[in-house]
Amino acid sequence: MDKPPVIELREVSLTSEEKPVLSRISFRVEQGETLFLLGVTGAGKSVLLKLVLGLIKPASGQVLVEGRDLTPLSEDELDQIRRRMGIVFQEGALFDSLSVYENVAYRLREEGLRREEEIERRVREVLRFVEMEEAIDKMPSELSGGMRRRVAIARAIISQPQIMLYDSPTAGLDPVTSHTITMQIAKLRDVQHVTSLVVTHRLQDAFVLANYVYIEQRTALVPWRSLNNGSPPPVIRFLLLREGEAYFQGTAQDLAATHDDYLLKFLE
Repeated sequence: MDKPPVIELREVSLTSEEKPVLSRISFRVEQGETLFLLGVTGAGKSVLLKLVLGLIKPASGQVLVEGRDLTPLSEDELDQIRRRMGIVFQEGALFDSLSVYENVAYRLREEGLRREEEIERRVREVLRFVEMEEAIDKMPSELSGGMRRRVAIARAIISQPQIMLYDSPTAGLDPVTSHTITMQIAKLRDVQHVTSLVVTHRLQDAFVLANYVYIEQRTALVPWRSLNNGSPPPVIRFLLLREGEAYFQGTAQDLAATHDDYLLKFLE
């Protein structure tokens, strides 16, 4: 029997104060795929993340995670599903009063892990993964914006989630730092085969992820076409929201070949 999609929305609509926020949105994200959510501010991109987390319920339609419809689930059942997810917010959302170590360890402590040596081992492991182990004793105020985002990624992956949700992870960062964050997203995808949903305004990040793969032996992104090993390209797709509706769904190639005036504004 085929596995269900990791994330699936079926004809999802949502209203707020009797005004439509989303209208009949449908999409599927399979294991290891990345879906980029595009659209102007207020189009409903972050709302989709909240639906997938089960934080809000649709007015109609179904939100399914690994085949389970979230709508009828209790809060305890939703918490079990959320434990298989990691989320990275735009500003990192670190606890200012806690060190990097305690920020990353926070989820482990919440889940009941008490052995400090095991907590430290896992914290160092994920900080090493995002190349931030040297900052383990620093406070968030001592970190740059890009460093805070990498620590936020470490905190999100401490429980080895199979699903990652990113809310504008490179917003406000310079191009070099944005590339570092994009490489971390690729690393999770290509090393740990994580399925991702990414809200972004930076199409260049998406096109990097569509055309490059992370090679662990080189600790770098390389063009997948240069591998010459018959490996398929990364599966990257786009969903562009306009006034609460799915205006466009397709691949990077579909988007790059468009002649639609509205879509072309996003490619400028």
